[in-house]
Amino acid sequence: MSDGDIARGHIDPGLFRGLTQARLSRRGMLRGAGALGGAAALSALLTACSIPGTNQSGTADERINWTEWWAGKKQLGTLNFANWPLYIDQDDNGNSESLKRFTAATGIHVNYKEVINDVQTFYAKVAPQLRAGQSTGYDLAVLTNGWQLTEMIDNGWLAQLDHSQMPNFIANAGRDTLFPAFDPGSLHTAVWQSGFTGLAYNEKLTGGPIESFADLLKPEFAGKIGMLDDNVEYGSAALLAIGVEPTKSTHADWKKAVDWLNKLQPSVTKYYDQGYTDALQNGDIWICQAYSGDVFQLNAGGHPEIKYVVPKEGQVVWHDNMIIPITADHPVDALKMIDFVYRPEIAALIADYVNYVSPVPAAQQIIRDQLGDPAVADSPLVFPTAEMLAKTHDYYVFKDYADFTAWNDIFNPISQA
Repeated sequence: MSDGDIARGHIDPGLFRGLTQARLSRRGMLRGAGALGGAAALSALLTACSIPGTNQSGTADERINWTEWWAGKKQLGTLNFANWPLYIDQDDNGNSESLKRFTAATGIHVNYKEVINDVQTFYAKVAPQLRAGQSTGYDLAVLTNGWQLTEMIDNGWLAQLDHSQMPNFIANAGRDTLFPAFDPGSLHTAVWQSGFTGLAYNEKLTGGPIESFADLLKPEFAGKIGMLDDNVEYGSAALLAIGVEPTKSTHADWKKAVDWLNKLQPSVTKYYDQGYTDALQNGDIWICQAYSGDVFQLNAGGHPEIKYVVPKEGQVVWHDNMIIPITADHPVDALKMIDFVYRPEIAALIADYVNYVSPVPAAQQIIRDQLGDPAVADSPLVFPTAEMLAKTHDYYVFKDYADFTAWNDIFNPISQA
């Protein structure tokens, strides 16, 4: 695939979370985490996934014995860390307490760069370097799951994580973040934060609660519906609307989902890249596909009339993930950072600032009791209920570029009509 192909008819979900208020204002939300039942149980689960050691999955990095690879690496005292803007705890001068504690605990100096504004642009920059076996200049980066991350894994461009060097991850990771469809067993990724895509509505205008994707088809809402201008988002919603699990969907299912979207089309005012929160507030639309973090922000900003709902058919979950390029100059330093942010007290600092859900369940109590922020700790949009999590689904994982192209060809006409 050429670098220009990455943008072919598809906008990455991470781009829109970079444009919406949640990412930019530190008021984004997410989903909570379920406890696994102890470090021993987690260790057994990860061992069953053949971590660490020689990859048995048959992907591009199977030729590498990862135990030996990591044995030849040492901590060097430097970490070059690429992340999204406003996605770590910072004071008014841009200083991070969590990074300060990391350096104090490990002696590793962190060059922290807020250089990721969307996945596609960052991928276009680093893919040629990774393809050539060259350093990207970053030892650790945070990327959203999607086609670009899948290709990086399949191409063998990411180091397989050595869980034997990650005791905090083993002890504290939430069970629900460990086995994402795009990276079973967390072989190459560790969740930084996560989020949901569901529905939002203006309670003052709808005349009652919205509970289902089927509600969007009601005639009284014609011309008052918004959707996200992202074919992965509206395609996934349509699959759920017709009762299909996205990760198990087929090309035939995708075409049926398009039929549902075509029925909805006359009621859709706009497919939004940004600004849907303003449209919900001012009445331009009454209901919209939405990121839960945006609704958390609206509620915290004095707009309780905007409600987030998990449709009865379900919602989808996205993950922003820490990854180590295989060409990283300081991979051990990066691995230590991954493990460090899985300390509950560090995870709490980060989650309380950005308001996205930490993959560390124990962060909730620390945010409530030690940081004194019950508004964050007790919000179901930050730490969702078990019922919400039970209705949460992963996105479809593209098998190859032809599969990715087929999705685009099927769903693109909806927002381009």
